[in-house]
Amino acid sequence: MSIELDCYRSMLRIRRFEETVLDEFKRGVFSGTTHTSMGQEANAVGVISQLNADDVIVTNHRCHGHYLAYGGDMRALFAEMMGRSTGVCGGRGGSQHIHWRNLYSNGVQGGIAPIAVGMALAEKRKGNSTMVVVFIGDGTFGQGVLYEAFNMASLWSAPVLFVVEHNGIAQTTPTSQALAGSIPARFAAFDIESVELDTSDVIPISTAASNLIASVRDCRRPAALILNTARLGPHSKGDDTRSVETLQALREQRDPISILGNRLEPGDADAITGEVVTEVKLAFEQALADPYPQTPMEAAQ
Repeated sequence: MSIELDCYRSMLRIRRFEETVLDEFKRGVFSGTTHTSMGQEANAVGVISQLNADDVIVTNHRCHGHYLAYGGDMRALFAEMMGRSTGVCGGRGGSQHIHWRNLYSNGVQGGIAPIAVGMALAEKRKGNSTMVVVFIGDGTFGQGVLYEAFNMASLWSAPVLFVVEHNGIAQTTPTSQALAGSIPARFAAFDIESVELDTSDVIPISTAASNLIASVRDCRRPAALILNTARLGPHSKGDDTRSVETLQALREQRDPISILGNRLEPGDADAITGEVVTEVKLAFEQALADPYPQTPMEAAQ
């Protein structure tokens, strides 16, 4: 299968998974809250597809796409969000707090950056070629701890790639109302190389990620990939303050699945869509039938 078909399948799996999550939240299937990454699938697939098996991924509250792009089991993620015992973390982490293999997610904005730097320094001290990728959003740049992490990463040459998913809106606040200066300049202040792309096309994102990952791995120095992207869904379940016209324009111009799908043979795209729809439906139904974790009293009996 070609790279483009692989990427299309991976992005579509993320999209159909998250569409199901939003639909089923209305029916009370899931507990807590959730944050989808619809429109940002090319970032997850483009970056994570370039990593080695032993590399580390640190991600945030909008983590479903990163987990699925990494190869995580869809049924286990549905089950986790339902609080079932078959979930990724036994049903105890929910939507935002996932650990599987070398992927770690946390809903605390900014707080994941120093964790990622610490992990990168640990890998460097082991003397291996493992590196860390940490996904942050433009809203994270209001957190002071982020700049402490940049400083330590640069000063101590930590092999970490900061991936900024700059979707232009932090919850409901446009970036233009909260962020002075530019994001590349903030990395430059700490002598961290950065590359900025304004695209929702997974192929150039993959190429840029491949180059930066190779640089971080070989030079054992931090770098940054700034991806100007578009969030097509709400911040969480339904708190989108943008106009219908704005969202429609984003869907027409910045949907990564449509961008890549328009380059595929219609038969190939249709076949993948049918397979993914079946996969998502089966994974959801299996998770829905899975048991809840035992209580301490039940486990002791």
